[in-house]
Amino acid sequence: MEIAIGQAAPSFSLYNTAKTLVSLHGLKGQNVILLFFPLAFTSTCTKELCSVRDDIAHYNNANATVFGISVDSVYTLQKFKEEQHLNFDLLSDFNKEASEAYNVLYETFGPMEMKGVSKRAAFVINKVGKLIYAEVCASPGDVPDFTAIKNSLQKGD
Repeated sequence: MEIAIGQAAPSFSLYNTAKTLVSLHGLKGQNVILLFFPLAFTSTCTKELCSVRDDIAHYNNANATVFGISVDSVYTLQKFKEEQHLNFDLLSDFNKEASEAYNVLYETFGPMEMKGVSKRAAFVINKVGKLIYAEVCASPGDVPDFTAIKNSLQKGD
């Protein structure tokens, strides 16, 4: 299913690195940024998430909660979060349910042809649960347009 601006964001419940279940429906009343990424510890994923870490004050000031989501296990994500000093939650989509709901799964990924890895993508959900920004990167080496993400938060529709 294609994701469209203005539709209700697909719901999910995923575990964070503290092994706490995080549900999208429990975040109503705040803006949410979902950053799907292929794999922890890879160069582009590290660069992307560290840039968000370094700019977290902007997202906090916009009443936005940031989540990084990948198909890695909670244990892998916990180690990645610790090593990179990430100051936002990473969620494990190990069973690929959120990635499927947001239509961001590669059939095959990389030279080892891994199946079911998340594409790099960004979604912004407003305070009432509607998608106000959606971007699926054409290549895993690309990063989302963070200026456009920030602009969508300012508009907030």
